[in-house]
Formats: sequence, structure tokens, C-alpha cells
Amino acid sequence: MVLQIEFESLHQVLRSLYDEMMPLCSQMTGVSRGIAGLGALFYVAYRVWQSLSRAEPVDVFPLLRPFAVGLCVMFFPIIVLGTINSVLSPVVSGTHQILEGQTLDLQKLQAQKDELEKEALLRSPETAFLASDEEFDKKLEELGWSPSDIATMAGMYVERGMYSMQKGIRDWFRELVEILFQAAALVVDTIRTFFLIVLSILGPLAFALSIWDGFQSTLTQWISRYVSVYLWLPVADLFSSMLAKIQVLMVENDIEQLSDPNFIPDGSNSAYIIFMLIGIVGYFTIPTVTGWVIQAGGGVGNFGRNVNQTAMKAGSLAGGAAGAAAGNAMGRIKGGLMDKE
Repeated sequence: MVLQIEFESLHQVLRSLYDEMMPLCSQMTGVSRGIAGLGALFYVAYRVWQSLSRAEPVDVFPLLRPFAVGLCVMFFPIIVLGTINSVLSPVVSGTHQILEGQTLDLQKLQAQKDELEKEALLRSPETAFLASDEEFDKKLEELGWSPSDIATMAGMYVERGMYSMQKGIRDWFRELVEILFQAAALVVDTIRTFFLIVLSILGPLAFALSIWDGFQSTLTQWISRYVSVYLWLPVADLFSSMLAKIQVLMVENDIEQLSDPNFIPDGSNSAYIIFMLIGIVGYFTIPTVTGWVIQAGGGVGNFGRNVNQTAMKAGSLAGGAAGAAAGNAMGRIKGGLMDKE
């Protein structure tokens, strides 16, 4: 829980960084206005001269384009960024609420599962001393000082020490995987924030250049890239929600098994770790998935290709080690769902 709060604060720092960097857009409007004004002059003059040379009436409506774009350049933070962010903000808020709901359910179920695991260990006389110090002391008091009892005591100490060591290693590896999972999300969010800041600061220049003949596609390319990068966060939240839902199904299945008095948990958490590894690889496919929603070219597409190649290599390495355990985990989920039906 503390780890989650720390990473959430880092994500909040990135949000604040974006807000703090937005005033820099005004520093580009002066240069951009000059480029836009010169482009509008040539744009209008060329078309008016072309119509006059052909003895055709001047079509005024197409001539309004450079003035509309120039108006966007002059009030870029309000008209362009304000409009786009206002339209896309509900999408970000909606997906984040979905993620918070799934995470809250998972935390409640995980706490219930941990309590049931402890109760399951306490039910069995052979494993009760592993989970409780009182049961361990009580069992030691029941033993005498005969050679067989001394050997039993030594075995109990060794078994309890091995259990504590294995539990510590599992908890350490689980925490390491969780840190890597959160770090992958932070990497994607950091790159997203960097792209948005660059696009926002240089946006007035892109709009100004779009007035010139031959650069008209700059306007649509900038909008598509900005929207595509902005949607990385909602797609990441949806991906995290999917992983959280899978974990909820797994924990619910474990809770049903723990309800059986004869069931003894092993506490390996292998399926949980496997899906965390899958999540680490899956986070780097977010640029490609977002590109399916909003088609954007240029640097974002190249970044997505490079990231996907890296993710595929990492996935092939992780898949060989985790394939068998993943099959067992999915079998547990499927079995739990069939039992419900």
C-alpha cells in the first residue's frame, strides 16, 4: 500500500510538471505569429492573383483558413490545448475510476485471502506452529527431553526457519516484481508527459507552418499525435484494470478453495507473479494500441515500433520460464468459474 502511494505521488508530479510547463507556449506565440502572418499574406495573395489572372471571381471562403489558423496561434493555450484537454479529460477520469474500483476490490479480497490462509494453517496441527508463535511454544512445551523429542524440536526449528526463509524470499520477489510493474507504468507516463510538453510548446509553430503551401498536413498530424499520446494514460488504466480483474478472479477462486477445511495453501503466489510479469511487458504495447484508436505518424509510430520489438524480446524470455505456471493459473481460474456455474 505504501508502495502504491509513492508511485501515485510520482504520477502526480508528472501531472504538475505538465501544468507548470504550459505557460512556455506563450513564448512561442510571438515567433509563430510572424510566421503565420507572412504565410497568410502569401496564401491570400497567391490565390487572389490566380483568380484575377484567370478572370474568375474570387472565392472568399477558402481565404478564411489562414485567419482561422492565425487566431488559433494567437490564443493557442486557450483555444487549442484547452479545447482538446477538455474533451479528452472525461475519458481519462472515467478510465481512472474503473481502475480505482478494481484495485479497491482486489485489496479487500487479498486481505480476506491472507486471513483465510492463516486460519487454514492454524487448523492443521502439522502447520499451526508455522503461522503462530503461541502454537510453536505450546508444541515445544508438550515435548520432553528424550532423544526423540530433542530431534523433533530440532526438526521444528529447522522447518520453521525454512518456512520463514521461503516466505521472505517469496515476499521479496513479489515486491520486486511489483516495483518493476509500477516502474513500467511510470516510464510510459514519463514519456507521455515529455511528448505532450514538446507538442504543446511547439504547437503554435506547427500551426503557423500549416498555413504555408506544402505544410498543410502539419496541422492534422499535430492534432492526431497529440490526441494519440494523450490517450496513452486511459489505455494504460484500462490495461491495469484488466490485470486487476484477472487477479480478482484468481483471489476469489483461492478464497473458495480455502473454504474447504482439508485444503492447505502453499503460499507460492506464482500465478500472481506471472501476471505481473505479463503486465510489465504489456505496458510497452500501449503506444501501438493507442495508434489503433488514433492514427498518428512520425516519431510516435517509430517509438511504438521500437518499444514493441523490445517488449516482444522480453516476452519471449519471460514466456519460456513462466509458460507452465501460467497454464496452471488459468486452469485454476477456469475451474473456479465452472464451479460457480
